[in-house]
Amino acid sequence: MTDSWVNSAEILGSDLPLEHSATGNRRSVLMAALREAVRSGRLTPGTRLPPYRSLAADLGLARNTVADAYAELVAEGWLAARQGSGTRVAERAAPVTPAHRPRTPERPSRPVHDLVQGQPDPAAFPRTAWLASGRRALAAAPNDAFGPGDPHGRPELRRAMAGYLARVRGVRTSPERIVLCSGAAHGLRLLAEVVGGPWAAEAYGLPFHRGLLAAHGVGTRPVEVDGDGARVGELTRRDRAVLLTPAHQFPTGGPLHPARRAAVVDWARSTGGLVVEDDYDGEFRYDRQPVGAVQGLDAEHVVLLGSVSKSLSPALRIGWMVLPERLVAPIVAAKGEREQFSSATEQLTLADFADSGAYDRHVRRMRQHHRRRRDQLVAALEQRAPHVRVTGIAAGLHAVVELPPGTERSVVRAAAWQGLAVEGLADYRHPGAEQAEGERDGLVVGYATPAEHAYPEALEALCRALPPG
Repeated sequence: MTDSWVNSAEILGSDLPLEHSATGNRRSVLMAALREAVRSGRLTPGTRLPPYRSLAADLGLARNTVADAYAELVAEGWLAARQGSGTRVAERAAPVTPAHRPRTPERPSRPVHDLVQGQPDPAAFPRTAWLASGRRALAAAPNDAFGPGDPHGRPELRRAMAGYLARVRGVRTSPERIVLCSGAAHGLRLLAEVVGGPWAAEAYGLPFHRGLLAAHGVGTRPVEVDGDGARVGELTRRDRAVLLTPAHQFPTGGPLHPARRAAVVDWARSTGGLVVEDDYDGEFRYDRQPVGAVQGLDAEHVVLLGSVSKSLSPALRIGWMVLPERLVAPIVAAKGEREQFSSATEQLTLADFADSGAYDRHVRRMRQHHRRRRDQLVAALEQRAPHVRVTGIAAGLHAVVELPPGTERSVVRAAAWQGLAVEGLADYRHPGAEQAEGERDGLVVGYATPAEHAYPEALEALCRALPPG
């Protein structure tokens, strides 16, 4: 292989019409020229190309234009990028003439690897312990557990969760203030119906949650996010509620700063507003003790939403709402006269699972498991792509891989060509905040879902999709 890179004239010839191309077309012109150089044999397999910064300077192009062109051609199979080796012409059996052009590699019909955030490894579900809890729960269940369900939820589980949340999350509540639901989304629907709008929401968050609120007549306006979490000083008296992820801002990472925790509680007290605390990833903190819930600061102005979707499985449609006293009756009324959403037998099983200590043991085990996965991701990126920065790794089931400005969409496409499902940070940006100063490029990389044997290969595909340094 060539150890020094070729110059731009050797790559592209002397008649590249860049100066006559519109800014938006220069990447396409550069890509076409590089393809032709490979087809004609001017660039042979293994030839090392200049770093994108050098080629950009030679051609008078923006660095992002060249970086995007390289990333696209890597995705198409014309080029290959490997950390420490630079970007080279992909290995081919022989120079390809125009009469025998290769077919562009077909995009895999379905992802081979899943690094989308939000789901634990299905194989990690504690089947044996869950089955044991189910047997004990059914044997001890009162007869009324097999009748029409109470919309409050089973009292056994409400008692178990009151104790667990007080001990693990610093929540101040009683079983009477807990209403069980089928998950955080279900809780948001009920709150939208009872509280009304408008709401404020973090500028980065789940689009599904914003859409769900909008479908129930509650609009949201964005509150910017920085390294200390949501800028709660942007809240106004007009906001009826604010939706926050204080334990680990989703998806950018990091807890809400203590001063902002106090400030958002002061806002709620002075305006009569409501803090809706989505306790996202509150149990999975790796580098120090978990951050307590904001609800512990003021039980009458904060609603805490939680579920077992990340800690156990999204297949268990069980969540909880820890409510101010004034909201319990309206929320129960909004649910209806009977429990229609969560199985009573699964509620009883979860109650036993928590009371027996099995839930604590499982969470501790999964915390160690996820931390190992996180460390593997960080190590792979340090070795293969030290030019990218990884953030949001202190907690949760995902990390943010920060990218050079303007490269996010091309990297997501390159990942798809590698058979990798992964999402861009822009997918989580509030549409009302698209031009705000906090916007940046990145990937939201979930590291919990892949099976143990498939995880190293998924990380390899991720590294191949990243732009060269």
